[in-house]
Amino acid sequence: MKKTMLLCALLLSAFAAHAQESRQDVSISATGTFTPTIHGATGTYTTTDTSLGALVSYRYLLTPRSGLEANYSFTQNTPRYVVPGTSDNNVHLRQQEFSGAYVYTLTFKRYNPFAEAGVGAMFFSPIKDFQTTQLDVKRTTVLGGLFGAGVAYELSPSFDIRAEYRGFLGKTPNLGYQPFTTNRYRVLSMPTLGIAYHF
Repeated sequence: MKKTMLLCALLLSAFAAHAQESRQDVSISATGTFTPTIHGATGTYTTTDTSLGALVSYRYLLTPRSGLEANYSFTQNTPRYVVPGTSDNNVHLRQQEFSGAYVYTLTFKRYNPFAEAGVGAMFFSPIKDFQTTQLDVKRTTVLGGLFGAGVAYELSPSFDIRAEYRGFLGKTPNLGYQPFTTNRYRVLSMPTLGIAYHF
């Protein structure tokens, strides 16, 4: 009888430990996108105003410090392309990110600083409305590298607040319109602030 009770106690302890060990989390964050001005060799350049958007992430911890993350972000903005000898060209577009990254995390009491690096794709989809002045454009996909660093503050075992700087390195899109080509790479800066739920 004592052996059975001891076995039950050990099993309950194992289940309790497993329940307390959160290996997965989902987060939703507000994000800003800051795009640098890019100058091409032919005199063409492009600039984009800062835009606000949203980021949704899923993270799975392989070990207490190492994990994998999948991301989706969305924003809308209106880049301006200036081509020598022509008027300015505006293109209202949707910008969507699909990416995956390796995440390394440290723990200092309630603070969990982390860094990540990975790969992804950015989809730039023109919206042909009154904000778009050049209609000879089309959806463009840019492959690139994702990197970032941030910190999570634990509010409870289930929730934390997460702030991060994220960068995406990729080629400047020409939106399928040859005069917009700069042949330059750029880093999109995407700081985020959000909340994560652990389960």
